[in-house]
Amino acid sequence: MSMLEAYPKSINLDRAKLAAVVDTLNSCAQACTACADACLSDDMVAELAKCVRSNLDCADVCTTTARVLSRHTGYDANVTRSLLEACATTCRSCGDECARHADRHEHCRICADACRECERACRDLLATIS
Repeated sequence: MSMLEAYPKSINLDRAKLAAVVDTLNSCAQACTACADACLSDDMVAELAKCVRSNLDCADVCTTTARVLSRHTGYDANVTRSLLEACATTCRSCGDECARHADRHEHCRICADACRECERACRDLLATIS
């Protein structure tokens, strides 16, 4: 939040909400990266290939979205909307895939929860963008 508070000009979004979403995006990216790594070390790695791919895609999309949301000069609401929509969709897809394995793999359950939380955060912020 301190970097957002230090930004010298006004921005069109609630700073506290924006900071919370960026934190959620970064947490989700970390959970997805760790889940992919855990899947790769599992004896059942062949069965988890789609999960690994979904985790890595989601981590990349979340990281990119967090970085773009952290830039305010030349703000473009259309780009922000598109990224948040793509991120919410990617989080939903990854969460669904991880949920398929959650009964056997705790890391997948944790990741699915992080993805669901991130999807909600993206959709909530999306609803505030005019």
